[in-house]
Amino acid sequence: MKILPTEFDGHAIRRIYDEANETWWFSVVDVVQVLTQQPDYQTARKYWNKLKERLTKEGSQSVSNCHQLKLPAADGKNYLTDVATAETLLRLVQSIPSPKAEPIKLWLAKVGYERMQEMADPALSLDRARETWQKHGRSEKWIQQRMTGQETRNKLTDYWAEHDIKKGEEFAILTNIIHQEWSGVSVKAHKAIKGLRDHNLRDHMSEAELIFTALAELSTRQIAETDDATGMAENKVAATKGGSIARQARQALEDKTGKPVVSAANFLPPGRSPSLKVVKTTVQKAVKKK
Repeated sequence: MKILPTEFDGHAIRRIYDEANETWWFSVVDVVQVLTQQPDYQTARKYWNKLKERLTKEGSQSVSNCHQLKLPAADGKNYLTDVATAETLLRLVQSIPSPKAEPIKLWLAKVGYERMQEMADPALSLDRARETWQKHGRSEKWIQQRMTGQETRNKLTDYWAEHDIKKGEEFAILTNIIHQEWSGVSVKAHKAIKGLRDHNLRDHMSEAELIFTALAELSTRQIAETDDATGMAENKVAATKGGSIARQARQALEDKTGKPVVSAANFLPPGRSPSLKVVKTTVQKAVKKK
């Protein structure tokens, strides 16, 4: 199964693709959060739990059709999460009064059709990603750097998969080592600095942050290939060394410009970005932990 997050109206929706059965599974809580227009994830989760209880008492088949799969949470760890197919979600949507109900129904139908197209022509996936970033106001230069960085990332994870590294938690551990090493902060802390929760950190990086992330991951892969790193212990060493190379480059640039590379800037819509006070406090905490 492949975890392939997506977005609806600027909100992150976690989803996983079951290739064996050619089925999309969506995080129910993420969809409920959009429908209830609730900014707090835990409040949306409680709403879903109460709704689930009510529907179960009513004998609704929709709840029994939900399953639990492990999905990444805001802390970077994977937890069992209620998921449902688009068909089941379409029924659940009817139980939640919301102005977003009709738009999300159309969206659910659209993503299922687009996945079928992408399986026939993988290039369409890249085209759609580019189109989405353009709609969100990203420059062509930023988009090119994001796509180049993703290609670098894919080559690294392919190496890990072929050298006894398990997808999910072990990928996340190595990724965090690389990130901490080059940036001085963990992935979680970096997201907090930018005021992000369930969003993809890389989709909110500056051009410089993308470049140094790519350099760290490129260096890690090439070091791992040279040493034929296999298993977690050896790949942790390669991750530390690769991240260190990018850290030295970052520090050299910061010494010349006097400006930090790790930035609180993000691409969140107006009104959803953290206040300057919150950002300042988070940055200060992160710096103290370095």
